[in-house]
Amino acid sequence: MTPRVSSPVIAVLMLAAVLLLSAIPAMATEEAPYTVVKQHPGFELRRYPPLLVAETQVSGDFDGVGNAAFRTLADFIFGKNRTGESIAMTAPVNQRPVVPAATGPDPSPKPSPEQGDYVLTFVMPKGFTASTLPAPTDPRIEIRTEPARLMAARRYSGRWTLENYRAEESALLVDVRDAGLVATAPPVYARYNAPFVPWFMRRNEVLVEVRDEAAPPGAAP
Repeated sequence: MTPRVSSPVIAVLMLAAVLLLSAIPAMATEEAPYTVVKQHPGFELRRYPPLLVAETQVSGDFDGVGNAAFRTLADFIFGKNRTGESIAMTAPVNQRPVVPAATGPDPSPKPSPEQGDYVLTFVMPKGFTASTLPAPTDPRIEIRTEPARLMAARRYSGRWTLENYRAEESALLVDVRDAGLVATAPPVYARYNAPFVPWFMRRNEVLVEVRDEAAPPGAAP
């Protein structure tokens, strides 16, 4: 007969795990750089510089595409490239849906689909350029430079589920509209932590590219 573990014991073990994780120095993981432009109710307005990224496109459900794409990109940075060079991991890992450009009477970005095509992206560490970054040997990986962008970012913790993400995505798009900003691209799902980090300690974000409603289309971000 398997012994039962009482609720107080479980609580103590969870607290011990949290304290242990808090006591371990944070890994020196480089994060994508940005400048905070303004704090809005419900989100932070950030300006991102051009970023060199490696990305791959996968098909499947929202909750499952990350695993396959992550393995492909991880192989690349762990040495599966033309020079066999290891590349440092950065944060976050970004996921965005592949959707047609929004048109018609409601041009706002639509919610991420449950099933579909997604692009997962790793930002490359500082110091690399398109010419110095080792070329991938896997044809599924594309190296490109994202242009500078103005992004609204909403931060939250919790499990990596479509249900949680959609709730935050919907709240962000409402707050962006109420702030007089216009979303111009599909929202991006950003994960900063490893899978072993407890769900209540994770840093997750949903971001969307925006422009000021008063700014003419095509204006610099």
